[in-house]
Amino acid sequence: MVTLTGACTTLAAEPTADAIHVYGPGGPGPAMKSAAELFEQRTGTRVTVMSGPLPKWKDAARLDADLVFSGSENMMTELSTVFEGQIDASTVEPLYIRPSTILVRPGNPKAVTGIRSLASGGRRVMVVAGAGQIGMWEDVAARSGERELLAGFRANIVAFADNSGAALERWKSDPTIDAWLIWNHWQIANPEIADQVPVESDLTIWRPMDIAFTYKGKGDADTRAFARFLTSSEARAIFESQGWKR
Repeated sequence: MVTLTGACTTLAAEPTADAIHVYGPGGPGPAMKSAAELFEQRTGTRVTVMSGPLPKWKDAARLDADLVFSGSENMMTELSTVFEGQIDASTVEPLYIRPSTILVRPGNPKAVTGIRSLASGGRRVMVVAGAGQIGMWEDVAARSGERELLAGFRANIVAFADNSGAALERWKSDPTIDAWLIWNHWQIANPEIADQVPVESDLTIWRPMDIAFTYKGKGDADTRAFARFLTSSEARAIFESQGWKR
């Protein structure tokens, strides 16, 4: 078993004083950044989006965050604790959800068909055990109440990554890993290095992207306008194109 650590790349330039400042994890980052760019085109109001593992943007967010997004409910709870007194927890709202999926090598050479196929046959599996995926892999493998399925899947896990960015780097560097349980948008963002096999419908787990205002952002009309824009038809089309569901 290998425990991994790593980081996602920050997805936007350093924030500026007269912009809306938005922070969150790497997974929802590309869709959030695209929505921010479109909002800026429509309104002229600048939005900076910094995304990746929390340590990469925590200090900056303490200084100027207007809006924070998460990759799951448990992550937003953590963020509300980390930024206690700064995030207004009463404003937390789930905006979009996405499903668990299985990434496989291009062409699916191991003929993976779903989670059940990963519980036998000696396939080598990677999961993410931190960030927005705490407990996700075991929720998937145990969802049907089959202890044997959970045990078989567990036996084939060869790597536990702390976050999705670390898992992505391991996927790129270690071709012996056959399958990676992750959220669907990671394949959409990296189609050249992985194909996608859906998790069986009775085992699929969905988790949301939440947003929350800081007290600073809650009082800012532009930040409130951007938050409303995130559920507009234009922003929804961006998120849906990247695997999210409203």
